[in-house]
Amino acid sequence: MIFTRIFWKDTAERALSTGAQFAIAAIGQDVAGVNLFEVDVANVTGAFLAGVALTVLKCLAAGKVPGTLSPASLTEL
Repeated sequence: MIFTRIFWKDTAERALSTGAQFAIAAIGQDVAGVNLFEVDVANVTGAFLAGVALTVLKCLAAGKVPGTLSPASLTEL
């Protein structure tokens, strides 16, 4: 299942979405004054890439389960 075009298209969509959520969270915590780390382009990019990497790993792990609904789901069809 992990060698199909549909798998990688769905994985890319999920990875970009999660990466964006990580980046927005990094910006949001700075705006809220929490300041867990200094927000600059490098930190936002790092947060984005962390989200992307974690999602791709999750999709690869779930993709090895036969008959699952999607790359990031363990729900069976």
